[in-house]
Amino acid sequence: MKNLKEQTNNLLAYFKFKESSISFDEEGKKVLITIRDEAVTQKQVPMLLDSFDKILKLIAKKYDEGPITVDLNNYHADKEKMIIELARAAAKKASVTRSDVALPPMNSYERRLVHNEISERPDLKTESTGEGSSRRVVVKYID
Repeated sequence: MKNLKEQTNNLLAYFKFKESSISFDEEGKKVLITIRDEAVTQKQVPMLLDSFDKILKLIAKKYDEGPITVDLNNYHADKEKMIIELARAAAKKASVTRSDVALPPMNSYERRLVHNEISERPDLKTESTGEGSSRRVVVKYID
């Protein structure tokens, strides 16, 4: 990951953020970027993350460093926590009301998080419904 580290440092230096840091989890192939600059708002983080993700994955591919995961300001980690909490709330509601609870549309990774979280509950099951960007998880109570 030496080349990736060097190129990532060069990329961040180019932007001249007031304060930024990069950490690498070589075992998990993760690049964790933290930017503290008033010019970068929370609303801009998803777009900036998408851009860094594309660039760094191209760099990793160029240097044969395999697939990597990129996170910016813990965006992915925070979103995962939120999805798991949403799944738990839906599980509680489905269990109390004994009815189906449809969650909002999610991408495949987010749906997988929900399926995994609910799989521990013997009184509930999950099912993905819909197509494309409308695909969602429904939490169902089992009699």
